Amino acid sequence: MIINDPGSYLEVGGRPAVRFERIYEHPVDRVWRLVSDPAELARWFPSPQITIEPAAGGAITFSGDPVMPEATSTGRVLAFDPPRRFAFSWGGDELHFDLEPLDAGRTRFVLTNVLEARDTAARNAAGWDVCLAALDALAEDRAAEQPAWKPKYDAYVAAGLPSGAPIPGQGGA
Repeated sequence: MIINDPGSYLEVGGRPAVRFERIYEHPVDRVWRLVSDPAELARWFPSPQITIEPAAGGAITFSGDPVMPEATSTGRVLAFDPPRRFAFSWGGDELHFDLEPLDAGRTRFVLTNVLEARDTAARNAAGWDVCLAALDALAEDRAAEQPAWKPKYDAYVAAGLPSGAPIPGQGGA
């Protein structure tokens, strides 16, 4: 991996969002599998059980996350354009995974989390930071480390990302 973007806050279509970018030393088809195949996605995504109807308008179901109050949630696939774009709703948020093939068999991966509420930016950025560390390890065929979430959250708050949303499983920020 060449770029390990720490995450940034922005607006997308007038809505708050957090964005991360990675460049992987793998062809776009391999990175696509890591982000769109339910078995691969479950290895780094917050929900360990995922089902996907791979077409715009299809259902995507998440379950098994021990810190989420609802055992199962269902969203909608917003875009499914292999191997370039996968987007879906998740609760009131939207997740956009955009891939771009680069020279020498590399791939740029951009994750944009369009947020339902502005005050979730620091919380979600810290969560994605932890999840993307697992994706990075998976892409690099190495054991994943489990980085601590709270120091990452504190760093995003200190960097000025909007905060204050409740923390699932902890009762508050």
